[in-house]
Formats: sequence, C-alpha cells, structure tokens
Amino acid sequence: MLKPILLTIFLSALGAILPSSANAGQDPVAVKQAVEQFLRVQTKGLPGSVTYSVGSVAPGNQLSPCPALGVSLPPGARLWGRSNVLVSCQVEGGWSLYVPIQVRVVADYLVAARNLARGQVITADDISHRSGDITDMPAGTFSNPEEALGRVVSQSLVAGRPLRADLLSQAWAVQQGQSVRVSTKGPGFQVTNEGRALNNATDGQVVQVRLTNNGQVVSGIARTGGIVEIRF
Repeated sequence: MLKPILLTIFLSALGAILPSSANAGQDPVAVKQAVEQFLRVQTKGLPGSVTYSVGSVAPGNQLSPCPALGVSLPPGARLWGRSNVLVSCQVEGGWSLYVPIQVRVVADYLVAARNLARGQVITADDISHRSGDITDMPAGTFSNPEEALGRVVSQSLVAGRPLRADLLSQAWAVQQGQSVRVSTKGPGFQVTNEGRALNNATDGQVVQVRLTNNGQVVSGIARTGGIVEIRF
C-alpha cells in the first residue's frame, strides 16, 4: 500500500512543476523597465516637454529569462515619434527582440501670423508662436525666430501654417546685376574694388563679379550688404 501512496505524491509534485516550467519566459515587466530607463536617459537633451510610451511584450513569450538586458537604437531609427528599440539578452546564446515605442515632444514652434505672399521678407510681425507635439511636424519646422527672420517666402502661406526651411529661402546677400564692393585680402595687404555681380548668392555662397576698373571676372564669397570677399 505504501508504493501507490508514494507514486501519487510524486505525480502530484511533478504535475505542479511541469506547467510552471512549460510557461517560463522573459518577464515583460523587466523588459519594459529596461526600455523606460533607456528612454529616460536618451531623451534628456530633447527640447520642450517629453513623454514616451513602450509597447508590450507578450506574457506567454518563449524567451528564456535573462539576467542582463541591454537596450539600443537600431541603425536608421531615432527617438522621435513612433519607432523601435532593440532589446538584447547580453549573455552567451542570448536573444534579441524589437520593442515599439512612441516619443512625444511638446514644444513651441513658429507659424505665420498672417497670410504671407511669395517673395515677402519675414519680419517679427509675420511670426507667431504655437505649442504642440512637434514630432508630428515635418522636418525643418522652425522654433527659433532668428531662424526665420530675414528669409524670403518661397510660396504663399496662409496664417497659422508652420514656418519651415523648405518654405522660406535665404535672402540674397548679392543679386545679379547689383553693384558690389570687392574686398581682396592677403598677408600684409588689402585692396578694395568696385564691380557688378554676375549671379545671385546668399551669404557665404560663391559669386562671380566683373570688376569695373578692368573688366576682369573674379570669384569671391558673398556677404550681406553687397560685399564680396576674396582671400589669399
């Protein structure tokens, strides 16, 4: 009679152990905590107010429990809007999986304060501030007025439209046909000539100039105010 009783006890114990082993997997909470810690550090330098959410890992996953989790950003991904991070088990024979995330950044951005016509030069009166999730904004949306002031509207804009780099071109520092002052500098000398610009150029771009005194065509760097610099 003793053997059946012992067998019953053994089978009961085995039945209690097997389901637990079969359902063993990586704790989803630990994965989420590792990702949140990564995001907390990596988003510190972003402007405005930053919030983020982390996608879930299936509770019934078949991943072996890992004592050392590492989180990284896959090539080409960025901590902006909807993205993914790579979570890896940093032990020999470990696993890796992608976890979806969403990063939201609420900050100020610039919009047109009124309807703006093509060719209009942006002034302070043309700029207004708004606040919102800038991760939904197109790339190049301006947040600092200094970035937009003095630029030229490249296409008509309605009031309230975000001001972006692709909608506002830099103003010409030198325009084709304009009279310019050519400043030639080198070690121990400086010569100033007058000339006429042969092409349009923004500040820092190369412009060709025909000198007034001898008709020679020279190339220099356009500067605001109708100045062309040539350095030796």
